[in-house]
Amino acid sequence: MSDYNLIIDGKKVTTDETFPVINPATEEVVAQCPKATVEHVNQAVAAARRAFPAWSATPDAERSRMVHAIADALEAHAEELTKLLTLEQGKPGVGFAGMGGGFEIGGTLAWAHATADLELPVEVIQDNDEARIEVHRKPLGVIGSITPWNFPLMIAIWHTMPALRSGNTVVIKPSEFTPLTTLRAAEIINEIVPPGVFNIVTGDGSLGAAISNHPDINKIVFTGSTPTGKKIMESAAGSLKRITLELGGNDAAIVLPDTDVAAAAPKIFATALFNNGQTCAALKRLYVHDYIYEEMCEALAAIAAGVTTGDGSGDVDFGPIQNKTQYEKVCTIAREAKDSGARFLTGGEPTGGAGYFFPVTIVADIADDTRLVAEEPFGPILPILKFSDVEDALRRANDSNNGLGGSVWSSDVAAASALASRLECGTAWVNSHAAIQPNMPFGGVKESGLGVEFGRYGLEEYTNIQSLYIAKN
Repeated sequence: MSDYNLIIDGKKVTTDETFPVINPATEEVVAQCPKATVEHVNQAVAAARRAFPAWSATPDAERSRMVHAIADALEAHAEELTKLLTLEQGKPGVGFAGMGGGFEIGGTLAWAHATADLELPVEVIQDNDEARIEVHRKPLGVIGSITPWNFPLMIAIWHTMPALRSGNTVVIKPSEFTPLTTLRAAEIINEIVPPGVFNIVTGDGSLGAAISNHPDINKIVFTGSTPTGKKIMESAAGSLKRITLELGGNDAAIVLPDTDVAAAAPKIFATALFNNGQTCAALKRLYVHDYIYEEMCEALAAIAAGVTTGDGSGDVDFGPIQNKTQYEKVCTIAREAKDSGARFLTGGEPTGGAGYFFPVTIVADIADDTRLVAEEPFGPILPILKFSDVEDALRRANDSNNGLGGSVWSSDVAAASALASRLECGTAWVNSHAAIQPNMPFGGVKESGLGVEFGRYGLEEYTNIQSLYIAKN
């Protein structure tokens, strides 16, 4: 097992206690990870606070250069990082439709480079004989980042590169299920940025609480479950911290009767099941018009029957569910759906043996109030629901506490776009789903989050506005 350390103030830091990291494909311990204490959090925050004045004063062009350099350095270690992802997260290196660990590394690099090129120019809103008024964007200070286990490296970069680019310093805590890739990335990043700019601590949920209520952290960025997001919001209230929360989704898709099933089914399958369904913005509820319902069911079942699930270190399409708790949840949800009388077209039963393996499962003829439909399963299982009236489908799609993403599928792009605009979600797609990119803002409504990430809009969330009024007489 390799040695892993916290990084505080640019230095590797050991801890008295460790915790095991489990390979979800084998249930074997693959590493012992340092278990930080609240004191380590305090040290990391203090280091970030000390580093902030110099980093925020660093010329904008130099910070841009460093973020580009981070992307280049991570790319130089792409093979190593991909293997670590498979080891701790379970995803294959290539995977179905090429959306495995290599896809995550590629996304990591793309977002880092794109963020490096972002700018926040001074805005002049008045310049006359009376006064010149400028609007400046100022960094907040220390950013606390708490990341999930589904895309451990890519989401870490989503959180931290905008922070660095805009002149903030960072303390990051990765999920205790998948800390290794982020720890290695932090080592690489610290070869580029000054000491204290990028700090990492690892441990359980209590560590996240210590970060979210720390008085010297100015903003929390969190990706994860809605219940945890609510707790973070409550903790942050004491010091009026800024927060960005990207929380759970239960994305609906509406497939209209003029949809070309043969063309749409592979895209729907990929966007619903990539990363083994462990994606907040994945398609999770599929409403299909009864005119093409059975055709769509058959098409998706045929694709599912042809994919392979197994240890991500081999040549497979899908790996295991990442952890035992999530695996048991998926098993329970599937069993409850079966007990309710739903029609299982593929899968439905755990594989058995070592590892948290659950086959790709397609479910038809299921009621809206079934847990599989009403809750986010976050696993390789897709319910297909029938509708005959478009307005009814829209009502059912919007009947959720979540509002991350949604989509409409049709040969009539104009009609689909009009319907998509009525979905109650942060991002709506037409003939696509979960298509995100670095220049497009991404965030949820309802209980799917607060604030946005990506592009100029996401970068602004790491800043305060300062209005500068310059009198001329």
